[in-house]
Amino acid sequence: MGDVGFGEILLIVFVIVIFFGAKKIPEIAQGLGKGIREFKKAVRSDDEIEAGKKKPDDPTRPGGE
Repeated sequence: MGDVGFGEILLIVFVIVIFFGAKKIPEIAQGLGKGIREFKKAVRSDDEIEAGKKKPDDPTRPGGE
């Protein structure tokens, strides 16, 4: 139990194609890729702020000073 073989993966892909249609799959993959890129960008930005390399903009001060 828990082992996913070639047959199971093929079945999952087949169900996805039937459910979404062949034309929608590239659009879904593109949206997923953009989401992952934005997530990585946000995490990278947070890491830089915590490391002190980049100061966050303070919305209470004009010009972020």
